[in-house]
Amino acid sequence: MANIRDIAKMTGYSVSTVSRVINNNPYVSEQKRREILAAMQAVNYIPNHTAQVLSVGKTKNVGVILPFVNHPYFDALLSGITTAAFSRGYKVTLLPTNYDPQAEEAYLKAFAAKSFDAMIITSRANPIEVLLPYLAYGRIIFCEKIDAVPDGCTYIDREGSIREAFAFLKGQGVERVGVTLGRSRKLSSNSKITVRLAKEYFPSFSEDLIFWDSLSEEDGKEAAAFFADQEVEAIFTNGDRVAAGIHLARPDNWLVIGRDHLFISDVLQFSTIDYHLQLCGETALQLAVKEKQGSFKIPYQFIQRPKMHQ
Repeated sequence: MANIRDIAKMTGYSVSTVSRVINNNPYVSEQKRREILAAMQAVNYIPNHTAQVLSVGKTKNVGVILPFVNHPYFDALLSGITTAAFSRGYKVTLLPTNYDPQAEEAYLKAFAAKSFDAMIITSRANPIEVLLPYLAYGRIIFCEKIDAVPDGCTYIDREGSIREAFAFLKGQGVERVGVTLGRSRKLSSNSKITVRLAKEYFPSFSEDLIFWDSLSEEDGKEAAAFFADQEVEAIFTNGDRVAAGIHLARPDNWLVIGRDHLFISDVLQFSTIDYHLQLCGETALQLAVKEKQGSFKIPYQFIQRPKMHQ
């Protein structure tokens, strides 16, 4: 199998000139570039990726840490990330954790070893204190607001959107609300916002009115059975799929609000929140490749649907 020295001998150019062509260095004449590329094609030469990385110091690869890939929230984020990455010639490597702190740290160690040019963390399993030291090894972007990271955050306006949704329910005369959350009774920073605001807007709310581990339509159906005995008047869910399951199980029982703005929310006509997650993902990639700097809050839209309660 041919190597870079063979290409140099075939063309009569130096190894360094061949290397510059392989790495798309602009300081090579077009004639030299054509001759070297023709020789590479003639012997079916494939450049060594590791050598290229060592030469130019870049992998053109962005690692994306996420808990799982089969969820609309992360699907939408990934859509924005991958679309922006591919248009810029970057690869994306998905790094699922299932919220395992050790798996997350293993990925960060790979980042420290230069396996990726940058890392995007869509949702973390570890306390922020564990992650911050890895900023010394390169660009890490967080899809949440981190006060200690003034450059490298893009996040949805979760608090503003929940306040608007709860104010809407209060305006409908709701006094007792149920909530669905994920992550097996672990209050993440995002879940804490929901619980705090539920207690602020609805004095009767307690954590006994939370249905946990909600991800799918089937979870929504189980949530409907759970809330049937709780005397709630409305349910604020953590996703449209969950809201759809509740609505399908008991369509006339409660006001239901979803999140994610999936097509199903339009079909079943329940209110939802559009967080513009694709824009959030695109912004994360732009931060990762240093096209943008700073911290960016993505605007949301609360979509009120009229057919919520008969």
